[in-house]
Amino acid sequence: MPENPESGKKTEAAKKTESGKKRSELRGVISRSVDAGVRQALHWQGTFDDYLDIVTENPAVARNAYQRLYDMILHFGSDTYKELREEISRYKFFSDPVSDGKDAVFGLDKALMRLVDVLRSAAYGYGTEKRILLLHGPVGSAKSTIARLLKKGLEHYSRTDEGAMYTFGWELDDGIHWCPMHEEPLKLVPQEARAAVLERINAKCQDHRPVRIDGDLDPFCRKTFNDLMEKHGHDLDKVLSHVVVRRLVLSEKDRRGIGTFQPKDEKNQDSTELTGDINYRKIAEYGSDSDPRAFNFDGELNIANRGLCEFIEVLKLDVAFLYDLLGASQEHSIKPKKFSQTDIDEVILGHTNEPEYKKLQGNEMMEAFRDRTIKIDVPYNTRLANEIAIYEKDFSGDRISHIHIAPHTVEVAAMWAILTRLEESKKAGLQLMQKMKLYNGKQVPGFTEDSVREMRDQHPREGMTGISPRYIQDKISNALVSKSAQEQKCVNPFMVMNELEAGLAHHSLINDEETKKRYRELLEMVKEEYEDILKGEVQRAISADEDSISRLCSNYIENVRAYTQHEKVRNRYTGKDEEPDERLMRAIEEKIDIPESRKDDFRQEIMNYIGALALDGEKFEYKTNPRLHKALELKLFEDQRDTIKLKNVVSGVVDDETQAKIDIVKRRLIEQFGYNEVSATDVLNYVASIFARGDSKNDDEE
Repeated sequence: MPENPESGKKTEAAKKTESGKKRSELRGVISRSVDAGVRQALHWQGTFDDYLDIVTENPAVARNAYQRLYDMILHFGSDTYKELREEISRYKFFSDPVSDGKDAVFGLDKALMRLVDVLRSAAYGYGTEKRILLLHGPVGSAKSTIARLLKKGLEHYSRTDEGAMYTFGWELDDGIHWCPMHEEPLKLVPQEARAAVLERINAKCQDHRPVRIDGDLDPFCRKTFNDLMEKHGHDLDKVLSHVVVRRLVLSEKDRRGIGTFQPKDEKNQDSTELTGDINYRKIAEYGSDSDPRAFNFDGELNIANRGLCEFIEVLKLDVAFLYDLLGASQEHSIKPKKFSQTDIDEVILGHTNEPEYKKLQGNEMMEAFRDRTIKIDVPYNTRLANEIAIYEKDFSGDRISHIHIAPHTVEVAAMWAILTRLEESKKAGLQLMQKMKLYNGKQVPGFTEDSVREMRDQHPREGMTGISPRYIQDKISNALVSKSAQEQKCVNPFMVMNELEAGLAHHSLINDEETKKRYRELLEMVKEEYEDILKGEVQRAISADEDSISRLCSNYIENVRAYTQHEKVRNRYTGKDEEPDERLMRAIEEKIDIPESRKDDFRQEIMNYIGALALDGEKFEYKTNPRLHKALELKLFEDQRDTIKLKNVVSGVVDDETQAKIDIVKRRLIEQFGYNEVSATDVLNYVASIFARGDSKNDDEE
């Protein structure tokens, strides 16, 4: 039967209507996502008089670059904590609240605190505003990330009410000509009037950083100003009536207030990339190559005025560039070709790695540059928890949701990275693994906070060498895309450790075999630590019967109470009074290395602890005392281990009763420790093989 053509037309029309409706819905989503009021505020324009009203009401809009950068960091808040009795400030800005943590920096609070201290000093005009800030550290230590954060933060802050800033242009016969260097409008105030203007403005300043008007207009605005003065018979009011002030939003992509310079070919560097160059097409129009209208003020130092200029690998710059930087930092001025010194207001931030900095130190010709830099060391993390946070940020979420990362996979990689950055302790009996734990805030018998402080003072360069986080990230990525990971949909620590070891043979930054040998030995150390972690987890999973632990604890406490009070214990089965069960008590205490000579002290401590809880109206539970909890778990594991017959797990000969017990343990590993079916089975088999090896060894010795 033939199709009705009218029906077909309606269907097509209906489709178009439906498509248009969907399109309008999407446009609605876009419109609702953009705040019209905010957009209007960011595109505000007004007269010079309007701006004077704004700056009188809110002097902060006229802050200099260092003040604005410092205030931007404080805008996001901070908190303090104590580490080794030293008060550390943690600035929330470096957790990247602007991009929901995409560029968050972990564990460098002391280095970042030093950076902010320098910015604070510069903001108050104490001298550091005349220096180049040089972030110095090994490759992959977050130097570029810190620079990127600062640039991104300034962009965001300039869009807020607190970070509002303004620039100006000239309304002439052929349209508005905006200031090429985004100058502060107050620079239009003549020198003889500045003192009186500043007195009025600073009357409303709330802090100890009064507004200053430093420097003169850039060459383009200076010529325009002078030409208008000639045209209007030096009537300043008429000249200023040509001024149009607008809101300035910093943007690296639009080259407004944020510049980035990266050296290319060392033999073909041109300083005009920093200070601008002549526009040869306009020379014919204006008749001279020294007319600022025939000049492009688009060098990195020009366009970064009012904000920040980042120099990537700054020490690879040609000497001619470094001379420009000396004037830019010390005098806050640059020398464009064919023009006089031009004032700038910007933060100059460079970063470099260790070899380049050593080369700088050995170059006597660079003394002037060294004298004008403030070096801020940005080391690798030496605290395990912070290193783990780096990799958990990268390897979590939807990107890897199809592959299960077994517990401790990231931890063992981070552990190895930290160990490569530490130096052997001078304290007798302290192994590198223990030192790492001390640095991570764990307690090691015989060592105090003072010990840790002393170790840090003895090894000030810890964190300046070792394995880069990038290497770890690359090897975890390799493990994730490996054939076995794709087949099992699971990655475990051994896969990652194998990748870490295999990659050493071709590591581009490690040339000597001695270092590679040491790193392999450290990896073996990590494997041993991981085995201990696994054994502990399986032990806890096997002995995780709450009722059994509670009964064992009750029995132990009853015997300890009788022992400390020189009483007897009533046998619940025979009804007779008996001496406290010394064998039971010692079997538990030996699990946490309580020697015979210390047993009385330990038992009295337990009873005192229970007594103190009772005075506060609290009931004693085994979980409230971590050492006792661990001892009870180990004792229960020892009692139950043979009933599960771990040796049979290795051989594969398992009866139904044992399999049921194994399934219970496996379920506990999944529910309590974060394993999945595959990784829990692998861990149980591996730990069973460890215990089987231990049992075989014991049998041979007997």
